[in-house]
Amino acid sequence: MKYLFLLIILISLSCQGQTSPEGASKNQKQKTPLTNYYIPLEKLADSLKLLKSKAMIKVCKSKYLLSIVVDSKVIKSYPVVLGFNPIDDKCKEGDGCTPEGVFKIKAMYPNKLWSKFIWFDYPNEASRKKFKESKKNKLIPENASIGGDVGIHGVPAGADYAIDERQNWTLGCVSLKNKDINEIYKFAFVGMKVEIEK
Repeated sequence: MKYLFLLIILISLSCQGQTSPEGASKNQKQKTPLTNYYIPLEKLADSLKLLKSKAMIKVCKSKYLLSIVVDSKVIKSYPVVLGFNPIDDKCKEGDGCTPEGVFKIKAMYPNKLWSKFIWFDYPNEASRKKFKESKKNKLIPENASIGGDVGIHGVPAGADYAIDERQNWTLGCVSLKNKDINEIYKFAFVGMKVEIEK
């Protein structure tokens, strides 16, 4: 039975996952197939004997996907929404953009408003460099501030529809369904790499 389950996972990984018929009807706006979405992350990690320390989180803004990646392979992906300006890279506080770049998780904690919060290190050195360049090139006002407190979190209770309908409701954070953030929260760790791309 264990080998059968492992075979199913490997086939799924090679196909890069497809949504089930139930997922397609519930999540009609999800245009990008989800990898292994209906298999618990813990089971995938155990069956594939994944080293948690080699895992990273990758967010693709244009595909509205957050993926758990190990050794360049997507192990599982989740639908997400972003800041209220989902297209541009974050330039300053209040622009509603989700920052792009490579970050690291600096803290994780429960949150009364949206289940869990995985806080990453925006602004980091690269973010500050972009911010200074934007000021120098007069793309943002001289008195603008860079912002902070950006992370990955769930939704208010009963608001999973925001993910299904791609309602970009945050101020710049990445938001998932609460069951999804709860699953990722158990797998993530302080120091884990978070890569966010256009």
